Amino acid sequence: MSDHIQVEREQGLLTLRMNRPDKMNALTREMYSGMAEVLEGAREDASVRAVLITGNETCFTSGNDIVDFLQEPPSGMDSPVFRFMRALFDFPKPVVAAVSGPAVGIGTTLLLHCDLVYVSSDAKLKMPFVNLGLCPEFGSSLILPRLLGHAKAAELLLLGEGFSGEQAASWGIANASLENGAATFARAREAALRFLDLAPSALEVSKRLMQAPDREALRKAIMEEGELFTQRLRSPEALEALSAFTQRRKPDFSRFV
Repeated sequence: MSDHIQVEREQGLLTLRMNRPDKMNALTREMYSGMAEVLEGAREDASVRAVLITGNETCFTSGNDIVDFLQEPPSGMDSPVFRFMRALFDFPKPVVAAVSGPAVGIGTTLLLHCDLVYVSSDAKLKMPFVNLGLCPEFGSSLILPRLLGHAKAAELLLLGEGFSGEQAASWGIANASLENGAATFARAREAALRFLDLAPSALEVSKRLMQAPDREALRKAIMEEGELFTQRLRSPEALEALSAFTQRRKPDFSRFV
């Protein structure tokens, strides 16, 4: 288990906390493996009735650790990041997210697979995949156009525009926007604890029914995105964008025609 993943238990609630504050909770392969392991274990643990995913009061996650990705990019669907995606996508119990501060890349797309999402008003959500020479992932290319319409989804996925916690709530990506990180976590915890008083099998059946109409199309989209994402990571465009990011300069795509 990664030292940067904390697990807290409160009755039947398991809280999974990303805890790498010096790197804005940037996600490494080890962290993805740790989170997948937690979810896989919680799935089989009858004492776990709900899961709460969070970061700290000032940052959810800045997304993938770019240096880690450059050193050993995911090479297939068995890579740690895709193991985490499968674990969350297939998790049958209620999942709640508490988000404050930056939520970049998968920090935003993972929210699309949570049952309840609470964000701080100053949260900064962004999916800059194209900006990094990559493509959307975790089903976002299917979910966001259906949720927001093509035009708004294109702003977020093709231009990589960021948006606030208040916007996330108004667009239906989040349930509510709270005044700060502490209030956001408190609201998310309160909601998660409510699941402990409900019939667990009824919750699982209800969640499965809600997911059923789009489930196979979404699974197919996640697989296709994943394959293209791994290809894009090795592309000249992505190498230029990721190198520019680490060198703190603007990428130059002028030669890619």
